[in-house]
Amino acid sequence: MKKAFISAVCALCLSAPLASMAQETPPPTATPMVLSIAPAGDVVLDDFMWLNRVVVVFADNPRDPAFQRQLELLAERPEVLAERDVIVLTDADPSAKSPVRTTLRPRGFSLVIVDKDSRVMLRKPDPWDVREISRAIDKTPLRQQEVREANESARSGG
Repeated sequence: MKKAFISAVCALCLSAPLASMAQETPPPTATPMVLSIAPAGDVVLDDFMWLNRVVVVFADNPRDPAFQRQLELLAERPEVLAERDVIVLTDADPSAKSPVRTTLRPRGFSLVIVDKDSRVMLRKPDPWDVREISRAIDKTPLRQQEVREANESARSGG
């Protein structure tokens, strides 16, 4: 049952890409990296453990200017976040009491970054651009290990 739920969540995330919102079009020979974005709904953060980092954007109302600005900032460079295995969840309905909202307990607008080990890396009360988010991710031991392994793999030809 849990595997079916994870598959359904991944399918949902992949069906709502932000790539079309990106300003630059990748060259035709490159495989485009797609940032996944989905409503938090019934998603449980532990379902992403060791698979993805999760950026959660909270607000008390979808018309919140900070919420809208954060989504715009994420859409500007989705490939940078996709490269770091980021999935974006949104929750702008406090009355729905999603499992993600119950776990993270935001107040008003909030940007929360959860690492692959399900540890909350960062909480911000204001929108952050992709550059700031990616730098915060790149400082984590898990990301540094991923980069080292990718470099070793590239050197060994694998």
